[in-house]
Amino acid sequence: MNAKKGDWVEIENVILKPVERTGNLPEETKKTPLVMWCRGFLESEKAVIGESVEILTLSGRKLTGNLIKTNPRHEYDYGDTVIELLQVGEELKRELCKIMDEGGF
Repeated sequence: MNAKKGDWVEIENVILKPVERTGNLPEETKKTPLVMWCRGFLESEKAVIGESVEILTLSGRKLTGNLIKTNPRHEYDYGDTVIELLQVGEELKRELCKIMDEGGF
């Protein structure tokens, strides 16, 4: 996908290669690079995915990295539902209602 100056984009930068990482990490972690992802406005006139580009972040920093996304979206995932937490929440609401009805507050 093509991007032009001023587009909201995401870049990626390898901060540490696996061989550069500290030995004080779990084995699986040591085998992977330490990667930074950052979003900002494209400073280059135009670019395509995979190219090295410069961006201007919302905090005013200029960073360079490989363009990986244009118009990146926020993707949050809080994991699977924990049914016990839902049940405890409902039980707590009932208890609080009971206390309030008895004039406890």
